[in-house]
Amino acid sequence: MARIAFHLEIQDGKRDDYREWHDRVPEELERAYLDSDAGLETYSVFETDGHVFGFMELDDPEAIKEVQAESEAQADWDEIMGDILEESDDSWMDEVYRMV
Repeated sequence: MARIAFHLEIQDGKRDDYREWHDRVPEELERAYLDSDAGLETYSVFETDGHVFGFMELDDPEAIKEVQAESEAQADWDEIMGDILEESDDSWMDEVYRMV
């Protein structure tokens, strides 16, 4: 099982919007992730002071990145988040330590 994570930043004054949208994540987006060939086991998103940390445990990271690049549901979500999140070229993080 692979573990991947990302970091994003929320635009000033948009934190409440970010949290409100995550209270009602579209079912179509959840289905796109869960029905993919990624074998998604865990997907959690954490936020504090405008910093967002997302974490996934899954079988195939490339499959979930493909969903993110090609899914219409993800494109719709990205459009909403585009007005809320700071632009980022690469938000994926490297795991540098894991206590087993």
